[in-house]
Amino acid sequence: MEFLFDGDPAARTTILLAHGAGAGMDTAWMTAVAGKLAERGLRVARFEFAYMAGRRSGGSRRLPPKVTLLAEEYRAAIAALPGEGRLIIGGKSMGGRAASLIADDLHAERRIAGLLCLGYPFHPTGKPETLRTGHLAQLRTPTLICQGTRDPFGTQGEVAGYALSPAIAVQWLEDGDHDLKPRKRQTGLTLDDHLSSAADAIALWVQRLV
Repeated sequence: MEFLFDGDPAARTTILLAHGAGAGMDTAWMTAVAGKLAERGLRVARFEFAYMAGRRSGGSRRLPPKVTLLAEEYRAAIAALPGEGRLIIGGKSMGGRAASLIADDLHAERRIAGLLCLGYPFHPTGKPETLRTGHLAQLRTPTLICQGTRDPFGTQGEVAGYALSPAIAVQWLEDGDHDLKPRKRQTGLTLDDHLSSAADAIALWVQRLV
């Protein structure tokens, strides 16, 4: 398994990030997030699920497999990850969701310190009745979700009505979409502004983890 690394290899904390459903680990978005976290003293590792890695070798543009299968791939990535120190798992959208399915087992084994979700897909877009929140009500792993207030996979108004575990903190990015991007005309802010704000919140949350 291949990884992309950013930040100090000797950093106390590593954040392992998986990508979303439609784009790989080296997109401009993933690269920007990893860079901002590295600037704040964190080591970041990125990896790809097999279906996405297969596209690089001429494979077909297959759809992602079931998220339960991706969760098992995530376990394999953790086992293959070099380095020591505190580990936080998570990712963008689908990647964060896959990590959330295995987080409690790993946290109970003291193999991870927390879970980070960047734009959690609370429901499929356009299907707010099809929730992906069942396991989030009982989650025991310290968790931070960075979410845009107008994310079509879970707006601030929708998420306010969900039964989420007290272990979950949500950092809202005003007017952000699923990529956390705001409409500059409405907010005067840019995607870079929101990614910087998210990175600040993540760094502070990491500092507070026991």
